[in-house]
Amino acid sequence: MENKLDISVILPIKSATARDFDDFFDKAINSIKTQKVAINELVIVHTDEEKLIDILNSYDFGDINVVKLKWLKEPNYSKQLNYGVENANSTWVSFFEFDDEYSSIWFKNVENYITHYNDVDAFLPIVIDIDNKGVFAGFTNEATFAANFTPEIGILTNETLQNYQNFQTSGMVIKKSVFEKYGKMKSTLKLTFVYEFLLRMTYNSVRIMTIPKIGYKHINLREGSIFWNYKNGQEPLTQEEVKFWIDTAKKEYFFFDDRTIKYEPQMV
Repeated sequence: MENKLDISVILPIKSATARDFDDFFDKAINSIKTQKVAINELVIVHTDEEKLIDILNSYDFGDINVVKLKWLKEPNYSKQLNYGVENANSTWVSFFEFDDEYSSIWFKNVENYITHYNDVDAFLPIVIDIDNKGVFAGFTNEATFAANFTPEIGILTNETLQNYQNFQTSGMVIKKSVFEKYGKMKSTLKLTFVYEFLLRMTYNSVRIMTIPKIGYKHINLREGSIFWNYKNGQEPLTQEEVKFWIDTAKKEYFFFDDRTIKYEPQMV
């Protein structure tokens, strides 16, 4: 691969103790190695867990330009992601998770769309969702191509998000300047921080387009994931909790600052 795309992939990692980490991580990195177009850099924001540091120091990243940033504060996906973007050396950034995989043509598609759609600030992949056993669970982000779903085919709007929340930023490619200008990810908004982020971006007229090709594979409800940790993997979210976090996201997206939010169960 001769040409490098002006993109930094941001990979926050909290721990290497999750089951099957080695296998997940190897597949994730290989999905970057096999891209049709090389990325500018891979920015890994990791904690000071000894096992994780040993793995990263001994791992063969091949020709990938890797930047390792140590995160010494409380592990938090949003904060680590924001820190990675702050230190990225590219015009565009993409959000990645250690147990996911990019399609081998994802960044080639991104290159083509960046060239032809100069007014677009961010691109979403169509995501294949699988469960922790590798069984297909569905698609995400493809809904922007449904008839009468959004005013402009392929474009995610604030009005659309008000009625439909199932979009994710895993694999997303967005201009670094836009991400930083409108407040980054909010770390105190549990569970629906991705939804709030998309609401905030579209409210501020950020143009987000879904590329109509499979670009990313995502594992849902993996042990150690944000949703898993929220309930310690013991029980599903209650309807009350779901409603609270969705309603909170709709209230918070008007603000750039990350305000303290805490779920309090209603007293019966």
